Amino acid sequence: FAQGSFRRVAQGKYTEGGRAGQPCVCKWFKTGGVMESHFYDSDLEASKEAIRIITIWNSNKLIDKLVQVNLPEVWTFENTAGVSWAGKKILQEPFIQEYQKFNSNTGWTDDSIPWARVMQALSHYSYHTTNGQTLLCDLQGGVYSNGVVLTDPVVMSNSRRFGPTDLGSRGISTFFGNHVCNEFCRREWQKPRDQNRYHNSTAGTTMEHHAPTRGSRPNMTMGGLRPIPSNNNTFS
Repeated sequence: FAQGSFRRVAQGKYTEGGRAGQPCVCKWFKTGGVMESHFYDSDLEASKEAIRIITIWNSNKLIDKLVQVNLPEVWTFENTAGVSWAGKKILQEPFIQEYQKFNSNTGWTDDSIPWARVMQALSHYSYHTTNGQTLLCDLQGGVYSNGVVLTDPVVMSNSRRFGPTDLGSRGISTFFGNHVCNEFCRREWQKPRDQNRYHNSTAGTTMEHHAPTRGSRPNMTMGGLRPIPSNNNTFS
């Protein structure tokens, strides 16, 4: 029912388990081929790193709402699924209602809505709390009464270990070249010395293919007090 820069998305329902009857989405890459396995691996690595950073953000209670991340699972179609789907891998996760995009991995944002300003601050904080090693961005998801649930986050790193959406140190510089601190940022948070813009600022997700180097991160789950202005698009 939708597609992004490099994935297609379909909606369905869980048929068994603890989420039986609840809506879900499955996502698969447009490219396929030998790189597909790495794409799934790097997606999961980025989600786990996002959870690690956001757990710290929530624990410091920088806002009065909770930020959470959907951690997708990799599912494989059985041989009975037909020739075109048998053996194919997908990312499966709960469906997020009233999807919004808050920022991108090139520094685009919509500062007119409160949650986008919060997400910009979260991106800035991620750079600070990792001592300039990574930047959490391309933040998107759904706003609910108790906070926001994110999906498909991008993590950019100096080592470019998080896949084709990880634009490395030049991506981090580009983000900060476009970033304007707001009421949710803190004066003492670090910024990179290089804030040149190496990429065009776009709302879509920018990709660059490069030789990956993979690291591991612990599999964590999500466990926030500056008030957020009210937003009419909230859901329980």
